[in-house]
Amino acid sequence: MSKVKYYYDPDTLSYRKIEPKKSRRYLNIGLFVLGSFLFGLFSLVLLLNTNLINTPRELSLSREANNYELQFELLNKKMGQIEEVLVNIEDRDNNIYRLYFEANPIPEEQRRAGFGGINRYKSLEGFNNSDMVIATTKRLDIIKKQMTIQSKSLDEITELAKEKEKLLRAIPAIKPINNDALTRMASGFGWRSDPFTKARKMHRGMDFTAPKGTPIYASGDGKVSRADNNSSGYGKHIRIDHGYGYVSLYAHMSKYNVKKGQKVKRGDLIGFVGNTGRSEAPHLHYEVWKDKDRINPINFYYGSLSAKEFDNMLKYATQENQSLD
Repeated sequence: MSKVKYYYDPDTLSYRKIEPKKSRRYLNIGLFVLGSFLFGLFSLVLLLNTNLINTPRELSLSREANNYELQFELLNKKMGQIEEVLVNIEDRDNNIYRLYFEANPIPEEQRRAGFGGINRYKSLEGFNNSDMVIATTKRLDIIKKQMTIQSKSLDEITELAKEKEKLLRAIPAIKPINNDALTRMASGFGWRSDPFTKARKMHRGMDFTAPKGTPIYASGDGKVSRADNNSSGYGKHIRIDHGYGYVSLYAHMSKYNVKKGQKVKRGDLIGFVGNTGRSEAPHLHYEVWKDKDRINPINFYYGSLSAKEFDNMLKYATQENQSLD
């Protein structure tokens, strides 16, 4: 209820009621409305800029931001699991695979190196969660780099494995004459008596006694580098270049089953036992060369002999008897 104001009239010696002018009343009403509006506007701005009240849009964005934070936490956990698996693979790679294939291990600083130069993450700066986003992105980039390095390493190991397999197939690892066709192992590698001069001389191969025409087999994969009768003392002979510095030689043959330049596999029939060249009786003179040096072939028969058969051959091979060539 509005207050009623009075004034004293000296003429009538009485109090009279003050009647407000209409213009004044309208002014008061206008000021009241304007003040209410300004107060409401001020209150609204104040509320919108505090956490006391949120609009539906802000509530939606807040929930979305919280969801992103949760997704980043889950992503970081998964990256932690990936890093553990990578560490295990890298350890095997350096200490098993690369060691076995005689490859240098990849340095730790190379695997863990970051990214230098320009700021790769400048576009991610200036946001509320920039630190978290940048840290996660950096971590993901390093994992991707580690995986790339590891992938290249495994590609290299695959190639080394293929090369190792080729090497194992190339090494002259079997006896060139089957056991059932073999009469005896006549003479081994070492000092022996010459069958013609009777003088003691170095015999740089192994002699296998067998009937003329007995099949002779390639002791490893390779390429026939010679198949001729143009080397003094060997008669008809074959040389197979196995690569990796290995060469095998088969001498005193009766005939060939291969020709120069032909590729052969371990166990392929290459010729037949004979008595050509400087030979006292039908037999195969067999040599193994490594980097142009003749070495004892008995060290390479792991591919065709049992332990007992190898012991028997070793016994005869070490006897200082007379060779057949």
